[in-house]
Amino acid sequence: MDYNSGMTTHTTSSGKQQTTANPSILALDKQIDSRFLSVMEREEIYALNVAGHSIRQIATKLDRAASTISRELRRNLTAHGDYYPYAAHRRAVARRARPKTAKLACHGPLRDYVAHGLRLGWSPEQACSRMVADHPDDLEMRVCQETVYQSIFLKARGGLKREVAQTLRSGRVHRKPQKKTDQRRPRFRDEMINISERPAEVQDRAVPGHWEGDLIMGAGNQSAIGTLVERATMFVMLVHLPEDHTAETVRDGLIATMAKLPEALRGSLTWDQGIEMALHKSFSAATDMDVYFCDPHSPWQRGSNENTNGLLRQYFPKGTDLSKYGPEDLEQVAVVFNGRPCKTLGWKTPAERMHELLLEA
Repeated sequence: MDYNSGMTTHTTSSGKQQTTANPSILALDKQIDSRFLSVMEREEIYALNVAGHSIRQIATKLDRAASTISRELRRNLTAHGDYYPYAAHRRAVARRARPKTAKLACHGPLRDYVAHGLRLGWSPEQACSRMVADHPDDLEMRVCQETVYQSIFLKARGGLKREVAQTLRSGRVHRKPQKKTDQRRPRFRDEMINISERPAEVQDRAVPGHWEGDLIMGAGNQSAIGTLVERATMFVMLVHLPEDHTAETVRDGLIATMAKLPEALRGSLTWDQGIEMALHKSFSAATDMDVYFCDPHSPWQRGSNENTNGLLRQYFPKGTDLSKYGPEDLEQVAVVFNGRPCKTLGWKTPAERMHELLLEA
């Protein structure tokens, strides 16, 4: 290290001399984030390492992951293989500096190798993996496939000519953005009410009139039956869908089924985000029932209905054509279900509990 110029010269694994600027004193002292090791932590690592403590013992004392300590002792050694806290901290801060010049932004054997591989029709992964086999002892000939993709698709990190992108199997010259769970597009045109906004009285099953619903599907998803379970009484109603299960058919079937109930038992409906409920607003307008939608891939949020659907498969096996069952068939199955004693109801049947509620209404 030249303390007058603030530059450090070191020899790479391939024997080349490389000069780098040393970070300033302010940069060394600045603690960016608790994720990064501080100078004091590196001093403690040094002391414990010299005292003969194992990596896991050091990690426990510093409340860090063992992999963090292992990586620190592996990456920040001096040229002679020794670990010193301040030298290690300088190396870590210099490595962390931004912005960095992209590996493939400069001419050299690394970029030439990757470009040649892409022109041969190799994928970035194939080019990067084969590079290790062709240059096992040259650590400068290393690059990950993400760096290759960034060099192709991002102009600011360019390096590989744009025509090289045409050799990619996808044929794209622009990167296709990936979907993220926190950037999910709305499922329906009409705004949904999430289950998190459902009142507490519905959650604890204290008030009757709140239903869970879903479809059970027939062979090839060509036919379906609507299923409804009342949360407080476990009362089951089945919705006949004779021709299809489009949003219009499901909406009309639900409206006709709910019309059989007194107003006091038409509180709310909880459903998953299936496309059959795309017209949930018009259903709510016709029945004066709010529809709450479960989170994606969360069937347990309407557990009573999920359990009932599983039991219904005894009568409507998977892989069968459900359109062959008429309204009378569905009514007979519902009668059987509602006549079973239920432990949560004190061994009363759903039909008996529903009858009590209707008398009270």
